[in-house]
Amino acid sequence: MNTLDELVRYDGAHVVVTGCASGIGEQVTRHLGRLGARVTGLDRRAPTDPATAPSDFIEIDLADPDLVEAAAGAVDGAVDALFNVAGVSSGIGDPLLVVRINFLGTRQFTEALVNRMPTGAAICNVSSLAASSYRENAGVTAGLVDTASVPDGLRWCAENPDALADGGYRLSKEAIILYGMRRAEEWGARGIRINCTAPGVTETPILDQLRSAYGQQYLDSFTAPLGRVSTAEEQAAVLVFLGSRAAGYITGQVLWTDGGILGQRFWTQIHTAPVAQGS
Repeated sequence: MNTLDELVRYDGAHVVVTGCASGIGEQVTRHLGRLGARVTGLDRRAPTDPATAPSDFIEIDLADPDLVEAAAGAVDGAVDALFNVAGVSSGIGDPLLVVRINFLGTRQFTEALVNRMPTGAAICNVSSLAASSYRENAGVTAGLVDTASVPDGLRWCAENPDALADGGYRLSKEAIILYGMRRAEEWGARGIRINCTAPGVTETPILDQLRSAYGQQYLDSFTAPLGRVSTAEEQAAVLVFLGSRAAGYITGQVLWTDGGILGQRFWTQIHTAPVAQGS
């Protein structure tokens, strides 16, 4: 029987990390390297810090299907774990581009690699606290998830403009959650797990996008019970756990790494709801 410290190690494993140059992806890369993995990192620009640099680097632009396909083809060998961390916020001001990067490009890249993943492999995606109403919105979001390709997804977006009206970020992150649930059975039959985390406010470059677009007061509205925002390193540690053998029976799940915000909201909701009157 393996000890817990053995189960969380990645000795001899080949892992792939998108968004490796900054934020959560940079910290995932750092953790994995220290745990014995060979890391292939992908991003739009190469990492600049040697302490967190991957073993190999490949340039990728998740908004461009041709570049996504080329990047996937450049990944060397079998893939034991895939961490899809790259993404943008609605602060960039282009809802369709947000969906192309955060969901359609991420899905394309994942499906280009999944046939090279052996039994025991894991896929770890990043959703968001912004997707907390994914169940209520699933009737719409599932339509995007059910599309078969990037062009199909773009057509769906053109036919459903209301779904992107709030900036595209919520939609893209809800789609990430539903996508994992959709694929859990199919890929589980091959011994491949798929999960995602849903971070709350985290100190990353995306936070700077949101601060510039909406102001600090918008970020302050997401006060967590822990009384602070998350660090990228904390978010990375949860992803690394989900990709490890220590999480070997977890699949099709979303783990809310939000500092307790959803729990707080639910408790408040049930204690402020009208009380049913007895007869």
